[in-house]
Amino acid sequence: MSVQDRLFQAQGRVEDFVFDERVAGVFDDMVARSVPFYHEIQRMQADLVMDCAPHQALVCDLGCSTGTSIDTFIKHAHCPADMHFMGYDNSQAMLDKASEKLASALAEGRVNLQLADLAAIGPLPVCHAVLLNWTLQFVRPLARESLLAAVYLALQPGGIVLLSEKILAADGLLNRLYIDHYLNFKANQRGYSNSENQRKREALENVLVPYRLDENVALLKQAGFKRIDTYFQWFNFVCIIAIKD
Repeated sequence: MSVQDRLFQAQGRVEDFVFDERVAGVFDDMVARSVPFYHEIQRMQADLVMDCAPHQALVCDLGCSTGTSIDTFIKHAHCPADMHFMGYDNSQAMLDKASEKLASALAEGRVNLQLADLAAIGPLPVCHAVLLNWTLQFVRPLARESLLAAVYLALQPGGIVLLSEKILAADGLLNRLYIDHYLNFKANQRGYSNSENQRKREALENVLVPYRLDENVALLKQAGFKRIDTYFQWFNFVCIIAIKD
């Protein structure tokens, strides 16, 4: 069972957000309460990968955190027994939690977890699907183009990338409106206080750098993807699928 996120109830100076042991310990609760329709998006992604990936497929999860996406895929009713997974994260604390969650699959050799800086990851293994769930927004902007280029190069023809991001609206008024709805969502439906929301926003200010939807699409096109679509959006949260021809 996940521990409830109370990290931002503490007072005092707000430090930059870091995926350390404190965050890893409450991350499953934090992300489920912070990302609208989080569990539904996980199910949708699993369905899409099962539709598109062949037998003996390799799925790479970049920014795998505590391994929830990989765990969801493995438990999918139509997940082939010969589908394998690579999880990458730059936080050892997160990978430790993923190792606990995926212990059986790791023992069976279906999952491999690697500590990696996604801003300088180098070549990826040949694969059939890549996940970037609320990951690219934490990668330095100057490194995002090279990361997506590495993703495109690694994907087999017909392979897919599933990119989930928090975005900026192009219109300033709409952007403010969407943020207000999001803060209300966290306060009214997820139990975060206004002070917690404010402190977390301050902690993320220099760490999470969101792009507009068109900017994310442009990055995918620069990497080589031509077939791109949005398969889910809730105000300032968006999920994109791109297919390699």
